[in-house]
Amino acid sequence: MREIKVFIFLVFLAFPFQTLKSETIIMSSCDDKQDSFLKNEYILNLNKLIMIRNYIYTEKTYQKYKTTDLSIKKTNSYVRNIYEEDGKIFTYKHGYPQFYTQILFEKGNTEIFMKTVLNDEEGISKISTCKKIEKFKEES
Repeated sequence: MREIKVFIFLVFLAFPFQTLKSETIIMSSCDDKQDSFLKNEYILNLNKLIMIRNYIYTEKTYQKYKTTDLSIKKTNSYVRNIYEEDGKIFTYKHGYPQFYTQILFEKGNTEIFMKTVLNDEEGISKISTCKKIEKFKEES
């Protein structure tokens, strides 16, 4: 009987019960200052630390880019790694050490910003405003 109790204790010690929490934020119906889209959404998975952007160009915007880039597609998606800092969510730096860009999100804010750094001079500009924000929390 004593061996069974020790065995059960060791099982609970070896396999602790953990609750994993994940948060996903979906920002959809986002406008853009330069282009028009049929669909433009950002999915932020804060557990996996990735951002997925899905977008579909309108026919006018698609034709504008198709004239200069034959590889352009009407439906697009890309994934970027993200991290949190001081309540803000950033994509990893894209570019060179002296010049790079990052997409910047603030939790609970419908606006999306582009952070640009050139020789340690920072600039932040609004690139989009989303009409809909959904937050999902999962426990497993």
